[in-house]
Amino acid sequence: MNVNNKKIILAVSASIAAYKTPELVRLLVKAGAEVQVLMTPAAADFVTPLSLATVSKKEVFANVSNHAQWNNHVHLGRWADVLLIAPCSANTLAKMANGLCDNIVQAVYLSATCPVLVAPAMDDDMWHHPATKANLATIQAYGNKVIAPEHGELASGIVGMGRMADPVNILAYLNTFFEPAKAVQNHFKRALITAGPTYEKLDPVRFIGNYSTGKMGIAFARVLAEQGTQVDLVLGPTSEQVAIPGVEVHPVESAQEMYDKCLSLYDKADIAIMTAAVADFRPVTKAGEKIKKKEGDEHMLLELVKNPDILATLGSLKKEQILVGFALETNNELENAKKKLQKKNADYIVLNSLNDSGAGFGQETNKVSIISAQHVEELPLQSKYEVAQSVIKYLISQ
Repeated sequence: MNVNNKKIILAVSASIAAYKTPELVRLLVKAGAEVQVLMTPAAADFVTPLSLATVSKKEVFANVSNHAQWNNHVHLGRWADVLLIAPCSANTLAKMANGLCDNIVQAVYLSATCPVLVAPAMDDDMWHHPATKANLATIQAYGNKVIAPEHGELASGIVGMGRMADPVNILAYLNTFFEPAKAVQNHFKRALITAGPTYEKLDPVRFIGNYSTGKMGIAFARVLAEQGTQVDLVLGPTSEQVAIPGVEVHPVESAQEMYDKCLSLYDKADIAIMTAAVADFRPVTKAGEKIKKKEGDEHMLLELVKNPDILATLGSLKKEQILVGFALETNNELENAKKKLQKKNADYIVLNSLNDSGAGFGQETNKVSIISAQHVEELPLQSKYEVAQSVIKYLISQ
């Protein structure tokens, strides 16, 4: 099942990302959806109602002084199969969290009886502001789903988190959202998974990072969600788009953010799988402006400080959770993985080696060994989805 024959309200708020919405509407209509567009008054500064009316083949509702449009707000919330707010600006997000009702978008949101999906769009610093984090947590507590923003170049020129998900990825999310849940046995009620890299900023345009894509962790999230597990996926910067029902994505950028988010979610989990490639160190200070080369400078000294150890901290806090760590090694692989198992107080370490062909960052396949205190289980080279299936099957059998 997909968006074909689905009734979708697209609510557009005032963000530069609104320029993408005609393409989003075109994709939805082409896929067979019936799309009704709403706009906040300021959204018309970024995209014209005429453009959206043309591609949707429907009148665009934006004017609160138009009594016919305003009186439709209750009907619309009952008519739709889903309300999609894209882009959702920081301002609209704050209004949603606090129940304000000063435009047609907010009126339809507050009266909607259908599911609500939100695709945030804002600058990196706005995305990471504590108020934004609190507002996201509030609307998620209300039952709304967040289509995670992407990492990349933003309108400000800064490279960071906050770019609205690409229209193609939003369509993929909706298609998956409308898929019926599979009837399978649920072995774990709730899982905490980390995936992707972490970025430690040097200045507004540079960072210390690594080549992780998050594919392995996303595969674990998919496998567990297909088994009926509720998954919290703490995801570092990646171009991979997650469109999996039952998976709540928590986008983070730095190791400290990943650490804080994991600690806030760990008590709820009965299994935690730490696949993320977390930076061990971060710069002591972040430059407020781009670091420039100075004439005569041949060297640059960069002072680093150690990041918190997520796996070790979760190991020290472990109650009845199953804790699974990952180790990517280049030498003395098995010996180092066994030391990590004991030192971090994990139940299992999944070892993969950069020396194995087809394994490691960016690959569609992986070759791993599952290490416990009593046993080492070697798995063949498989797709990352099959690796996740095999590891979960092994954990269930123990």
